[in-house]
Amino acid sequence: MCHRCEADLLAAPTRKNTLADPYVTDEIFTKLPPLPYASTTYAVKAAPATRIVEDGDVIDLGDRHFEVIHTPGHSPGGIALWEKATGILFSGDIVYDGPLIEDTYHANAADYVRSMERLYDLPVRVVHGGHFASYGAERHREIIKSWLRERT
Repeated sequence: MCHRCEADLLAAPTRKNTLADPYVTDEIFTKLPPLPYASTTYAVKAAPATRIVEDGDVIDLGDRHFEVIHTPGHSPGGIALWEKATGILFSGDIVYDGPLIEDTYHANAADYVRSMERLYDLPVRVVHGGHFASYGAERHREIIKSWLRERT
């Protein structure tokens, strides 16, 4: 599943369009994966979409339900998954507790601001970002508030 704006990229990934080049290096790991792994040849495997999701769609897992929140900014088709019943947010690459990457070939500053403003007021209990350790509600608002203050 993916947003329509990511479907072509996921169907035909390259080291450049997935940002493996320049971001995947040995230095990003605390422990390297087992051989034959090599950062210089790492590549995302093609994963053609079997379902396209849009903002507001619900992913029903039976006992869990996640609302799709379209979060463009880092990339045009970024999404977050929000489980209102538990307060869990899977934020993807739009917000996490570390240096945010916002200067990529497919980033959009105005979209990034709108996405961050949208996520700020969610009553999160825990956020699982695309990178770094998970964090709670207070840290979530601190990250976004600080980021917005620096850009608006």
